[in-house]
Amino acid sequence: MPLIPDPSGRTRLMQMTWAFAAPLMIEAASQIGLFDLLEREPLTIDQAAAETGTTPRGLAILMQALAALDLLRRDDAGRFGLTADSAAFLVSSRPETDLSGVFRHIRSQVLPNWLELGTVLRTGRPAMRRSEQPGKGDAYFAAFVEGLLPLGWPASTALAGHLDIRDGSVLDIGAGSGVYSLPFALRAKDVRIVAVDLPEVLQVTRRLAARYGVADRLQTIAGDMAEVDFRHGYRVATLGQILHSFDEAKNRALLAKAFAALAPGGTLAIAEFLVDPDRSGPLSSLIFAANMLVNTEGGSTYSFDDIGGWLADAGFARIRPLAVPGPSPLILADRPV
Repeated sequence: MPLIPDPSGRTRLMQMTWAFAAPLMIEAASQIGLFDLLEREPLTIDQAAAETGTTPRGLAILMQALAALDLLRRDDAGRFGLTADSAAFLVSSRPETDLSGVFRHIRSQVLPNWLELGTVLRTGRPAMRRSEQPGKGDAYFAAFVEGLLPLGWPASTALAGHLDIRDGSVLDIGAGSGVYSLPFALRAKDVRIVAVDLPEVLQVTRRLAARYGVADRLQTIAGDMAEVDFRHGYRVATLGQILHSFDEAKNRALLAKAFAALAPGGTLAIAEFLVDPDRSGPLSSLIFAANMLVNTEGGSTYSFDDIGGWLADAGFARIRPLAVPGPSPLILADRPV
């Protein structure tokens, strides 16, 4: 008689078959403004459908599923409201914690490319070659960098508090929303930001700097970070979730440029999804490496030892981790005095 498969293993695999559903339901609810609506007051399904312009049948199915995910709660009168998690992380009134943009990025930009994973494995080419689509690179990154701000904000705020510089300039390489430099300017009025990114992305950086009231202390350098002149004399330089997009050779070149841009005694801060030295975990970082396989020519995730070795070869000293809120510690390194 054949062996019966382990029921727990079967259950685990079956749960994976619907792993795509929760992010898409959350994104759909954010798209119709459901979480923002329920932040104001609890509503019945019919009331919420009228406010959002959706069908009661469809919204009932969605809201009931979100309640099962503990993202909505239902009272005895049949009204739905937010839970602690959705109130903290899915409403636009809290831009530093609102993860709605992350789910929008997953649905519109990440999932379509992941559907080509089998082809990528066979060809070795990413699903979308932005270098072959003139002008598309700017728009691709500009479309999601603001939505990713909440992912880096806790870590960057902790970094600014740890380094506690009161004046001078911060170089934000691949600035995006400015998430890894804005907290420095918010902390000290004499700190200036120099943001490097593609021209269309820098429009987002400027808009966010204006939102936080530091636009007068923002300068920008538009262009490919591998090619533009960073200038010199910075107290701090940041590489926030940048290295995973490139292979080792390009990362070594970028770290050498960062070293040259820092003033003696200046500090480079790197945020990355770090993996264990033997690449046995964590799972989220290994999945993100697959995301880089799908979306980049040579990107991956790296270990602290990988990046630390590149930093040492570039001339950096005092290479150390900094524990911050987030999936991985930051990596700090100093240019010797």
